[in-house]
Amino acid sequence: MGKGAVGLVVVPLESGRAGEAAVTGAKAAALARARAAGLPVLPGFALVPPGDGEGAADEEELRRAWAGLRGQGDEALVVRSSSTGEDSADSSRAGRFVSVLNVRGWDEFGTAVRRVRESADAGEPGERMAVLVQPMRRAVAGGVVFGADPVAGRPDRILVSAVRGGPDRLVGGAAQGVRYQLTRLGRLVGTEPPEGRRHRVLGRRRLARLVQLARRTERALGGPQDMEFGFDEADRLWLFQARPITAMGARPSSRARLLGPGPVADTFPEVLQPLEEDMWLEPMAHGLTLALDIGGTAPRRLLRTLPTVTTVNGRAAADLRLLGAVPSPHPVLHVLNPAPGARRASAAWRMGRLRSALPLLAADLMAEVDRELAGLPPPGGMLGGQLLAALAWGRTVLTALHAQESLAGALLGPGTGLTAAGEALAVLAECRAAGRSPGEDAALIARHPVLLALLPPSLRGPGPLPARTGGTGAPRGVAALPVREGLRMRVRWVQEMQARVVREVAARGRGTAEESAVGVGPDAPDLERLALLRWPELADALAAGPPEPSSPGRFPADLAGRRPRPEAPELPAAFRLAAGGRIVPERPGRRAGGGEGQGAGGGFGTGTAWHGTGERPERAVLVVRTLDPALAPHLPGLAGLVAETGSVLAHLAVLAREYGVPTVVGVPGALERFPPGARVRVDGAAGAVSAETPAGAP
Repeated sequence: MGKGAVGLVVVPLESGRAGEAAVTGAKAAALARARAAGLPVLPGFALVPPGDGEGAADEEELRRAWAGLRGQGDEALVVRSSSTGEDSADSSRAGRFVSVLNVRGWDEFGTAVRRVRESADAGEPGERMAVLVQPMRRAVAGGVVFGADPVAGRPDRILVSAVRGGPDRLVGGAAQGVRYQLTRLGRLVGTEPPEGRRHRVLGRRRLARLVQLARRTERALGGPQDMEFGFDEADRLWLFQARPITAMGARPSSRARLLGPGPVADTFPEVLQPLEEDMWLEPMAHGLTLALDIGGTAPRRLLRTLPTVTTVNGRAAADLRLLGAVPSPHPVLHVLNPAPGARRASAAWRMGRLRSALPLLAADLMAEVDRELAGLPPPGGMLGGQLLAALAWGRTVLTALHAQESLAGALLGPGTGLTAAGEALAVLAECRAAGRSPGEDAALIARHPVLLALLPPSLRGPGPLPARTGGTGAPRGVAALPVREGLRMRVRWVQEMQARVVREVAARGRGTAEESAVGVGPDAPDLERLALLRWPELADALAAGPPEPSSPGRFPADLAGRRPRPEAPELPAAFRLAAGGRIVPERPGRRAGGGEGQGAGGGFGTGTAWHGTGERPERAVLVVRTLDPALAPHLPGLAGLVAETGSVLAHLAVLAREYGVPTVVGVPGALERFPPGARVRVDGAAGAVSAETPAGAP
């Protein structure tokens, strides 16, 4: 007997009550409403727990409902979950609960109902689990159709992924399928992978019917839907499931700037806290703006409104077009446009004079910086006014240094070819050869300030110097550096001076009677809190009360409640920002030679390859052969998901987008190409996966 179904209430899909998601669950309710709207939905019923004062169906009533769907023959049924928590606008819970196909006998039916109801344990507390029962149709072709493109974030596209047979092979991740991109009017935009006429899964007539189905379902259910469909042997189209599209990809506006870390990644490789951004990144942006204006390479109206360098999730990013790091998107129009030529012509005279004058101007600036730095007392001996003056002077002179450094790179070239980093490596090699250990880094930096060229600026202090060096030859000193490298070295010295001053301010605020006002204490180190200030806040605090040992100054009252910017994934090489600050990587053209997959969305991420066994590394990129829905518990916190097979519309890919996990599917040989421990970059928009560092590399 089908005892697993006893104790439940039978609600036919044709009844008005079936359309209430609180009663029959989201899946059954959507199909009931779609059937009422005349869409091709199979008949069926839902089994739901009885409500207050409602009696459950007896075995005879259940048998009548079961037999009514089986028809005259021995037609198989499909028994599916329909929880009140799945298929919502916020979370699909795709593949989370059980569905049982090809159910035939009465006892088998009861077992299937029991299995579906028991899968409710995978849901959240308080959710009700109904059971949807329908006839099972053998499909000759089936798959998924999205009323919008969730990967590209395009509501003007309809996306179809299809396989031969039923859709369960595709949504379960066992098959990749053929993906069709269509306009809302049914015009085929692209097919991936390309298919020949003899091996075509869906012809143009079937695609046109699916476009019509997508539009009708959208009207009936109030928005673009994620639908499962199938064509039976008689070429009848059936709608098996419809739910709202979740995790719609971000789409930047056509005017969004093209950003990337390229020109500034070496200077600021880590996440910057607010004070670091204001003290160091803002002067860089001002200096680059001055250089671009002098060179006439960008309209002043853009330079006035767009910062050349900014932060995204705390990481430094530059405007790639303003800085000339990428070619014009319209090269022909750029050539025909007279404005850039006019700007260059008006700047040519001053640029010609600047070419000859810049070395002397830079020498004067570097000499001034050297004098000022040499004349500053150690931060521990500064008065309060001197601390503020030193920080303010540093911000001002950094703007000039960055401007001249940029112009020197454009006008003077590499000079002798020497670099500050090269000189620093030579010094470090000599020191290591003399037997000085890495533990003496602070003393080495104090004795040889050129070593700062090897370390990025940080309020926390310089990190450890490289343990190994590639420097050769005797150091020649900073004076031998070409103009541009000399300016870069002064930038780094000024930044380090400012960092030491801020660390002194933090030290003076520690352990005083005004701890609560400063926002420091046992759980909040002073330096961490000071790094969360903006520059005007720090300047006002220092001006209001000199931070002498007996008076730490006045800081914002909410400082204790602020939190440091968390570590964020590295930025893509080129990207745009969509609404809400969402990062949308620029889609490069598909590279020749293959090896690329299909981008399933989720953004961009970097992490350590993990095959799902053994200890999970921090920021793991899960690399698998198939998109098995059983992998869903691993999704939270993943830095990426890479699969050798599967469809971008498979259940696991849908869930990965909901969790914001960068996902690429259809990557041949992924398990061999990205072994455990390899450093992997995953671009869920472009469908690109690359090994950043080979496994085991130092």
